[in-house]
Amino acid sequence: MKSFTYERPSSPAEAASAVAKTPNAKFIAGGTNLLDLMKLQIETPAHLVDVNGLGLDQVEPTSDGGLRIGALVRNTDLAADARVRKDYGVLSRALLAGASGQLRNKATTAGNLLQRTRCPYFYDTAQACNKREPGSGCSAIGGVSRQLGVIGTSEACIATYPGDMAVAMRVLDATVETVDATGHERKIPIADFHRLVGDKPEIDTTLRSGELITAVTLPKPVAGTHIYRKVRDRASYAYALVSVAAIIGKDGTGHVAFGGVAPRPWRVEAAEADLPRGAKAVTDRVFDGATPTHENAFKLKLAERTLGAVLTEARA
Repeated sequence: MKSFTYERPSSPAEAASAVAKTPNAKFIAGGTNLLDLMKLQIETPAHLVDVNGLGLDQVEPTSDGGLRIGALVRNTDLAADARVRKDYGVLSRALLAGASGQLRNKATTAGNLLQRTRCPYFYDTAQACNKREPGSGCSAIGGVSRQLGVIGTSEACIATYPGDMAVAMRVLDATVETVDATGHERKIPIADFHRLVGDKPEIDTTLRSGELITAVTLPKPVAGTHIYRKVRDRASYAYALVSVAAIIGKDGTGHVAFGGVAPRPWRVEAAEADLPRGAKAVTDRVFDGATPTHENAFKLKLAERTLGAVLTEARA
């Protein structure tokens, strides 16, 4: 048993201050990722700051016609929100494709974004993992890599970001709102939120020390058919081998992002101009420079075929 202290602050700035001033402190909300890692002693925070009482659990319209989603809105509630289902269907579908009903009832919007980019070797403390212990090596490289990344990886790590919600957020051009210990607020485009692994795979996001997510803002709705298609080894409670979040217009143009292939949701906006030409034209550009292993090279063809199925569904 690893001991830790615990507090419940009364404001977002107070929560951010508590984490910033305490070495090895962590925020906790739903705990669906953090508590698992604590049980395995992969995460060993000295202090937990419970943010559940901060009132950040509302979905509200914005002045420009979008939606502001509080950091503590539960995944189940967000997926069921009438405005999300009507105007941001890709987000509702992505949420319902993730985890299990029980986990969605607890998991929060901010916590979902912050789940660790990881692989089976990250969970196995007997194996070398640069993400878990920087400088120790990466057992996944040369190991079992079928589920792992094909692009955006490095010699230090080939793990993939496991979430579904963030892939939809990426195709919707969401913005992450934060506050720090001084009360300073910041807005981070979702495209800049998750990091590539580079030579520091232990750092997943661009958040600063003690910075707390307060909300995620969606721009005004984009017209088109909203689709989230997830290909996985079993029908539920499994990470994506490949997922596609797409908004496709009647003229065949649109936006598309991929999950299950990289250490963050993967979108190449320049490739979207090729959507009317078909899936292969898009994925050839999206995965230009990919470095798959011999075990997961199939993901490149799978991504093409999954996008092809999405385009066929949109035309129908």
